[in-house]
Amino acid sequence: MARKQVVSPYGSDEDRVSDLALRPKRLDEFVGQNPLKEILSIAIEAATRRGDALDHVLLYGPPGLGKTTLAMIIANELGVHSDFTSGPVLQKKLDLTGVLTTMQKRQVFFVDEIHRLLADVEEMLYSALEDYRVDLVVGTGPGARMHSIPVAPFTAIGATTRQGLISAPLRARFGITLRINPYDTVDLTRIVFRSAGLLGVEITDDAAEEIARRSRGTPRIANRLLRRVRDYSEVRADGHVTHEVAVTALDMLEVDPLGLDEIDRKIMETILGKYSGGPVGLNTISASVGEDAHTIEEVYEPYLMQLGFLDRTHRGRVGTLVAYEHFDMTPPAGIQPTLGFLGADT
Repeated sequence: MARKQVVSPYGSDEDRVSDLALRPKRLDEFVGQNPLKEILSIAIEAATRRGDALDHVLLYGPPGLGKTTLAMIIANELGVHSDFTSGPVLQKKLDLTGVLTTMQKRQVFFVDEIHRLLADVEEMLYSALEDYRVDLVVGTGPGARMHSIPVAPFTAIGATTRQGLISAPLRARFGITLRINPYDTVDLTRIVFRSAGLLGVEITDDAAEEIARRSRGTPRIANRLLRRVRDYSEVRADGHVTHEVAVTALDMLEVDPLGLDEIDRKIMETILGKYSGGPVGLNTISASVGEDAHTIEEVYEPYLMQLGFLDRTHRGRVGTLVAYEHFDMTPPAGIQPTLGFLGADT
């Protein structure tokens, strides 16, 4: 049987295509993140009144919270053309030069995973962001000459899940830096209702709230779970999503009331049961559950830590009493209320 990963915030290519249809197009359609929206609204209106390019924007936060969607919204609100790329795609200086030299005035240039830019490409971006020019060296040796090509004033929007990996010089060139936080159940319920309307799904209040509660604070996961519940309701029910239908479908998908899936449970059961609460190394956990170590660290552990189930220490991962209680397991004798005393995060 194929392993279930329905709550991964990254998702499949099919899910990403489906998500495009559900993405809001304007700021007033974007649910939640009110302080962030207020900052963007003021900055966009001010730039539009002056006829200037909006300051460069850096968006950071966990995957699936709407960084790419916000970039699209900014371009729509400004009423300008936009180009979208990602850090791994820009492998050579010439790749970036070709994009920048054809930029239109006030255009939006979105770079996803900007922390993965190569060093020489990033350095070329500095002058473009600050002085709106691209510096090129033509020729080699004694005959080499520096040529500066002007670039139309534009707005760069960078998105990253790992702000700490962005170099200080690059980070300093963004005039607006915004963190997107996980959503609460109220906002996620509104998102589920909005998506249900776009998908033509009849859903009750308590069913929408149940889906939101199990979505790990992430709209992308909420939309994915909604589609799976819709499928179940069309095949096994009358197409109307009630609370009972939602609970049955989500339980079948092995997504528990806290949003934990099969891999989350394997990770915690390995730490709590097999290794008596830890500490245990990441690679050991990876081998035990059959999941890539990077995926565990980037996708699964952050949510387990938010729930207070897991601590990262210099000696390895350790479980907490809260985790033992949730999984109905007996903690070892002498365990402390928290195991975070073992050291600092790695």
